[in-house]
Amino acid sequence: MHILVAPQEFKGSLTAVEAASAIAAGVRRAMAGATVDEAPVSDGGPGLVDALIAGRGGERRTITVHDPLMRPIEATWALLPHATAVVEMAAASGLVLLAEAERDPLAATTSGVGELIVAALDAGCGNIIVGVGGSATVDAGAGALQALGARLLDASGADLDRGGAALADLDRIDLTTIDARVARAAIRVASDVRNPLYGPEGAAVVFGPQKGASQQAVATLDAALRRFAEVVQRDFALDLQAIEGSGAAGGLGAGLLVGTGATIEPGFPIVADAIGLRARVEAADLVVTGEGRLDSQTAYGKAAAGVAAVARECGKPVIAVAGTISDYDPSSLMFDAVMASTPSGMRLEDAMRAGAALVAEAAARLVRDFAR
Repeated sequence: MHILVAPQEFKGSLTAVEAASAIAAGVRRAMAGATVDEAPVSDGGPGLVDALIAGRGGERRTITVHDPLMRPIEATWALLPHATAVVEMAAASGLVLLAEAERDPLAATTSGVGELIVAALDAGCGNIIVGVGGSATVDAGAGALQALGARLLDASGADLDRGGAALADLDRIDLTTIDARVARAAIRVASDVRNPLYGPEGAAVVFGPQKGASQQAVATLDAALRRFAEVVQRDFALDLQAIEGSGAAGGLGAGLLVGTGATIEPGFPIVADAIGLRARVEAADLVVTGEGRLDSQTAYGKAAAGVAAVARECGKPVIAVAGTISDYDPSSLMFDAVMASTPSGMRLEDAMRAGAALVAEAAARLVRDFAR
């Protein structure tokens, strides 16, 4: 029997690569004669670099960039075959880089993301995938544009300060100074978020609070994003608000779209295409996926649901291991069987620390039960 193991990360416990390894160990324990193909996946958030290196090969490269508060840090990106680069926003401008008391989307910048893109261009990459999950910023990608050489100017012609709040004073975006190589590169923004740039469902209102924004800061940032969109509409005849996903990652996708001609795409299909997922599903007798929390939101852009959809299209059975299961409707027929790895009564913190062992055991039980 040939089994494909294709989980996403178990957030806070296991990376997608670690989850795939744990599930594979459980599968081998349950079916000693099975062959196992490990294909960790991602929806574009943290873990994208690991998933694509595992799926396609390539190398990690590390450079010094600036974090959301403009402090120097080391950030890693991936150089894949065929001059393709993979950049994770979380590595340079992620919320995980800040202590809770440091979170300040009024000042936080995406400059580090732009610096990672420059590194990819320096390496001769003509295809750049930018995963935008886990951001600490609400600056419409202004910092990334500035790092790429663009100028964001106020009415007096002075360059704007870094951070989302400064966009309230935006008068003009000068792209004549941007790195000319971006025009020759295909930049794809991988995101599972469909929110618009501003308004009640926009980047500031929906995601600002979790990045440290007070109610007043949310209002300031929402107005600043609206101003950014107004300038873009006036000067480039581009309606950012009408573009699905322009509010992802504090509007990073919107900024890259304006400055580099990037496209904003669902993250999972990009990953699936890059690792040849469909062919690997077609070669399997059984598909096992997984995620940290299986719930009513799983179906909305999550990688585990994407794996299930491909399996269904190929006529293959698909089962899932989850850290926890809550508010999941089995009648949705998304998976043929599911199992939680966290034992009843165990504290979530303890389960996350023991994630690999628990996931392996759950996978073994799930495969045995399903085989019966």
